[in-house]
Amino acid sequence: MQAGDLVRVTRASIGIPKGSLALVEVKLKYIGSTPEALWQVYLLQAGMHRRYLSRDLEVLNASR
Repeated sequence: MQAGDLVRVTRASIGIPKGSLALVEVKLKYIGSTPEALWQVYLLQAGMHRRYLSRDLEVLNASR
């Protein structure tokens, strides 16, 4: 996953239903010693920015 990818949110959160579409903006950091990354995404339907872990996002269309 990298900036510019179209993703689907696989875990619902407050105000954001499961299955929402988003664009990946930037990788913020890795969590601990695992390859789990924290990503900032722009949610298309809600028009807002949120942060998600890699495991909560499914890549639909890779940018490269």
